[in-house]
Amino acid sequence: MSLITRLANRLGFERRADGDNYWTNFATLRSAGAVTAASAQGVSAVYACVQAIAETTASLPLILYRRAGDDRQRATDHPLYRVLHDQANDQMTALEFRESMQAAVLLRGNAYAKIIRGNDGQVTALLPLSPDRVTVLRVGDGLGYEHTDHQGRVERLLSSEVLHLRHRLGDDAALGVSPIAAARGVIELAISEQAHGVATFNNGTRLSGILKMPGKLTAEQKTALSTSWNSQHAGGANHGKTAILESGAEYQTLSMTLEDSAWIEARKLSVIEVCRLFRVPPVVVQSMESANYSNSVELARQFVTLTLRRHLVAWEQSISKCLLTEAGRKVYYAEHAVEGLLRGDATNRADFYTKGIAAGWMLRSEARRLESMPVIQGIDDATQVPA
Repeated sequence: MSLITRLANRLGFERRADGDNYWTNFATLRSAGAVTAASAQGVSAVYACVQAIAETTASLPLILYRRAGDDRQRATDHPLYRVLHDQANDQMTALEFRESMQAAVLLRGNAYAKIIRGNDGQVTALLPLSPDRVTVLRVGDGLGYEHTDHQGRVERLLSSEVLHLRHRLGDDAALGVSPIAAARGVIELAISEQAHGVATFNNGTRLSGILKMPGKLTAEQKTALSTSWNSQHAGGANHGKTAILESGAEYQTLSMTLEDSAWIEARKLSVIEVCRLFRVPPVVVQSMESANYSNSVELARQFVTLTLRRHLVAWEQSISKCLLTEAGRKVYYAEHAVEGLLRGDATNRADFYTKGIAAGWMLRSEARRLESMPVIQGIDDATQVPA
């Protein structure tokens, strides 16, 4: 037990988890099925799913609103508006910060950011913390955080000083569990299939088989024959070369081709399995086997409603909980603008606007604003479109 651990226990802190304990060394335990965040991203489907969710979430406008009776207004004069919408800190834009945080949630299950406040108590910056360098402590009924910087210095932070985003909570109700940690076997299988393909193509024309020789060979002759065969026929550079056998040698193939072993079909299934983990429609990560023109638009909408919604709400509720005071929550709230992702094609949008204007719950000027078109003075005074 380390000195820090003993001191923490004596002071009443309980060590709940350490970022370094989430992942074991992939190089030493790969055969046992260990998967790290870095190795998982080597699978293209994992990388694509994480990027699709993280990039889309980060690129959506995140607006801080002020309640004004039954209406609302953009709180552009609030310091937090700039942090969420424009620039999170001196080194990162809001998009870069939110993208890195969302990727950490998906790959590690947890994302942390140190909250910087001004003299008035309002948030002025958010500094991301590496999940591998953060330890979560149970402090009474709440949580505390222990961050170790690159120079080994330890800083303890209260829950009010940290923005903590979590994937689905684990049994301890303190830390989130990433899809990768929950289903390591799926990722390990995909890595193994990928490694098999790489090894097969690297070996080129050298098929697993037997060289049959008349007579008995000495150990030295066997080694020399194997070395000579590998040097001439192994690797992609030797692909297509004709093997010349001497002294009555005969080559007998034992291996199966990629098609015979259904390797390609297994790779396709791995993409679907990974998409299930992240709840991403396969068409979003360019797996187009089951896609067609009629369902692609609907699958894209499902990506927003079934995949992104959980993450967007997690951001909005965490902002309210961690970045706003009790009094501030009564006046301000954050919300993502997802209208652009849900608009659909031009025909569907035109039909939507027409019905809204005809029913009286939408103005023509509002429809033009949603389409990023310039304002036309007096357009709302024109005769409404008949139902």
